[in-house]
Amino acid sequence: MEVRSIVLGPGEPYELRLTGRGARGYVWTWQVTGDADVVTVAEGPTACGAGLPGAPVERTYVVRGRPPGGGRARIRFAQVRPPYPDEAPYDEFVLDVEVVAVTGAA
Repeated sequence: MEVRSIVLGPGEPYELRLTGRGARGYVWTWQVTGDADVVTVAEGPTACGAGLPGAPVERTYVVRGRPPGGGRARIRFAQVRPPYPDEAPYDEFVLDVEVVAVTGAA
């Protein structure tokens, strides 16, 4: 499991790319903990590998700091197969996000 830490300002996006295994029935899910209201997570455009059947598909997720900022959230991405909820995730990725509050301009 990889863990990455980032710092965002309010409204600032961060693009995360994760390799998918959709042909094998796996999907990426995410859960936000901590100050969950300081970030949003949305799926971005999908980039297919070589366009061949069964080729890995790169999934893109856009994490964005929310105004007014000032908090920390942890986003846990897990690659799971929905028909098997008790099965351990195939892969996991954790993103620690600090959203800094904007102070007055100098």
